[in-house]
Amino acid sequence: MDLSLENRRVLITGAATGIGAAAVQVLAASGARVVGTFHNTEPDTELAATWVRCDVTDQSSVQRAVAEAVAALGGLDVLIHAAGSWQLGAPGHIDAENIRAMIDVNFSSTVFANQAAYEVMKESGGQIINFGSSEGVSGSPVSATYAAAKAAVHSWTRSVAKMWGVDGVTVNALAPAVQTPGADRRLGTMSPEAIKQYEQQLKMVIPLGGKLGNPVSDLGPVLAFLSSDAAKFITGQLLAVDGGLMMIG
Repeated sequence: MDLSLENRRVLITGAATGIGAAAVQVLAASGARVVGTFHNTEPDTELAATWVRCDVTDQSSVQRAVAEAVAALGGLDVLIHAAGSWQLGAPGHIDAENIRAMIDVNFSSTVFANQAAYEVMKESGGQIINFGSSEGVSGSPVSATYAAAKAAVHSWTRSVAKMWGVDGVTVNALAPAVQTPGADRRLGTMSPEAIKQYEQQLKMVIPLGGKLGNPVSDLGPVLAFLSSDAAKFITGQLLAVDGGLMMIG
């Protein structure tokens, strides 16, 4: 069983903050060679990655970023598509702009990034890791368009896993519940009383610890495993890394 990431060639989208930045930190520390993409937020130069600017909602920008990553790394073994965004979207109050934003940044970007990576990987195999959400499984009364876009990511992941497996390309999705700047922004939309209720709810619905996990210490090891040769017989799966919030059967 090979869990080594030494010289593994990895592209991480949305790598300047949150889960993407945690992925850079963990995989680089494990010996992988990493290219990270960023868009509006400048990356932390202390993170051990080669940086490429990319608008993941623009297919040509994604294709250019993948080409630059391949040129820098000499190929591509792993894509971690961590780029994404959450917005409020309560049913009955959703407009076209909200729909477009949530679909473009969460679902369309996944299609663009996966297809561009597959074009490189199809000759020698590779591993693609997407990001879904518990809300894409259970639905959400406050972010319905985000939930719908993530549900589309889940279905897309299964579809391409079935099609691309013959070429040795695995495709899986993670549904994490970890503390990120995005989670902090979500709290910023709540009143103090709503935050108290939310924190109390986490204590009831997350059996392990009663709170969101750490993106480096809790999610990072799973990303490292799925990026290694040890995970090459896993594909088409939605894996919850959430302390037991969502127990998928």
